[in-house]
Amino acid sequence: MSIEPVDALRRIAFLLERSRASTYRVKAYRQAADTLLAIPEKEVRERVRHGTLKQLEGIGPSTAAVIEQAAAGQVPTKLADLEAKVGGPLVEGGEQVRAQLRGDLHSHSDWSDGGSPIQEMVATAMEIGHDYLALTDHSPRLTVANGLTAARLIQQLKVVDAINAAVGEDFRLLKAIEVDILDDGSLDQTDELLDQLDVRVASVHSKLKMESSAMTRRMVAAVRNPRTNILGHCTGRLVTGDRGTRAESTFDASAVFAACVESNTAVEINSRPERSDPPDDLLTLAIGSGCLFSINTDAHAPGQLDFQAYGCERAERLGVPVERIVNSWPLEQLLEWTSAP
Repeated sequence: MSIEPVDALRRIAFLLERSRASTYRVKAYRQAADTLLAIPEKEVRERVRHGTLKQLEGIGPSTAAVIEQAAAGQVPTKLADLEAKVGGPLVEGGEQVRAQLRGDLHSHSDWSDGGSPIQEMVATAMEIGHDYLALTDHSPRLTVANGLTAARLIQQLKVVDAINAAVGEDFRLLKAIEVDILDDGSLDQTDELLDQLDVRVASVHSKLKMESSAMTRRMVAAVRNPRTNILGHCTGRLVTGDRGTRAESTFDASAVFAACVESNTAVEINSRPERSDPPDDLLTLAIGSGCLFSINTDAHAPGQLDFQAYGCERAERLGVPVERIVNSWPLEQLLEWTSAP
């Protein structure tokens, strides 16, 4: 079995990302792939023949070895090792739910705090079988995550249009946002711009230790906003990972989920291993309350789009009805729901 050098580099990066490797380790392989894409294939073959690959910017000993082995018709050793170690299922269970999903409604690009260009996120989403992907870069108040100003969001929407024109009808990149829920429950973007989007995920990112009754009012106001489609990572907790741990925000979950049902707002099942949000007890409460759900990855890199497996396992184990998972719906039905007043 042979593989093209660029595909080998991209696959290595994907496997590293899905196994939660450091960004630094991944960057070398994506940068090398970008370098190869920018030069003619004939030149790549010539450099392999003469041993001059490392003269190219962004190609070092490890990535050169991958390119040389792939060009020789071999499966690169690095790729074979990763496939053996981390190429299998991320978690046992959830396969039936995952098979029903058609897309992912929470992802980030390098326009905010993601690590890869929009085009790479789209290419990977298509490769793993999605029909659609929502590009939900952050809103302006979240400056630490390079949140998009109104002007930058307008510019991004033009890029989305161009990508959709290029990929054809079998896939759709959705115009979207992860909009901050401000202290009073309002959303961190103008109504005019929010109205131009297909999907709006509303999340709390600040003052996570707000007193319970105030946090409840804040979240209820946000989910009742007719422009909010999905309540993102509702407790804000962190249970593992490089950022350490963080306790759940406290709020009246029954009141918040009741407001979600009333306003037809979905509760996100955030699939990031460090979030796993909402916790099992609150997810069970949301199921009993009659909420809609969206199983999202909150991916900040292409390989993290595979994190959906974690959310699917939880949904299947706890009994989330598939018909209430909005990203199991066909695109037309999804957009009809997101645009409903």
